[in-house]
Amino acid sequence: MQALDGVLLIDKPQGMTSHDVVNRVRRKLGVRRVGHAGTLDPMATGLLMICVGRVTRLLEYLGQGDKDYSGTVVFGVGTDTDDAEGTVVAQASAAGLDLAAVRQAALRLTGEIRQRPPQYSAVHIDGRRAYDLARQGKKVELPERTVRVQAFTLDEFRHEGELAVARFHVRCSKGTYVRALCRDLGALVGLPAHMRSLRRLAIGSARVEDAISLDDWMASGDPASHLRDPLLYLEGLPMWQPPREVLERLANGQTVEVGDLLSLSPGDLVLVIDAGAVAAVGEVVDHQPAAVRPKKVFWKRG
Repeated sequence: MQALDGVLLIDKPQGMTSHDVVNRVRRKLGVRRVGHAGTLDPMATGLLMICVGRVTRLLEYLGQGDKDYSGTVVFGVGTDTDDAEGTVVAQASAAGLDLAAVRQAALRLTGEIRQRPPQYSAVHIDGRRAYDLARQGKKVELPERTVRVQAFTLDEFRHEGELAVARFHVRCSKGTYVRALCRDLGALVGLPAHMRSLRRLAIGSARVEDAISLDDWMASGDPASHLRDPLLYLEGLPMWQPPREVLERLANGQTVEVGDLLSLSPGDLVLVIDAGAVAAVGEVVDHQPAAVRPKKVFWKRG
């Protein structure tokens, strides 16, 4: 990878979109090719994984790991966005709610579950974003999706007048809407509910403790020094380091046989490594003996 190719871990402040952060990184580094893996809503804070330079070609493989969040859920008020930025659409007294009931309901939202995305979400409906339709006052029935919630725990439970508030921690798969979890948690205890705050703590092995605040990074005299090797975050993909002649064939777009070197099935992806860096991403094809064809190639003869 070149000097301005890498992964930047930013601790996103509240009030900015993920795209706002991308634009600031783009201007600061003077690099056009910048993107992010895993959107955070403006109200959310925490870990945002930014890809710079050629690493943007790896965006679809980065950020695939499970995500950790902390935040607060409010019982007694529901909103049209399922978070604190929306318009109130339902109210009820949560004065009789207790933590034991909330924890019992959270168990029903743990494991592999079916979840309906919020009306205000980036889900595509007939080529349109759901949030665009919602802003036009069009109610659409968003299809449920299967997501995986490894952990959903609650504590610091308290009452605020007729409302009840709890702090939560969630570990979930990619594609899980945490504000929808808060909405559905309320439904299970018979109350409207919404997410008041959210902070992303981790994406796979990337941790917010390893991130730098956007302000500190913008003030840095050497912002490129914070770029990290994408190999640190390409989790779950097997690695293969072939000889140079195989790299040359992959770079030329050729399918190469791997024999028994890889125990993979057709359609599986493999990271092709050279000198400790990503040389290519290959896909296993239905072939005897086993073979890999290049999907994305970074390696250049030299």
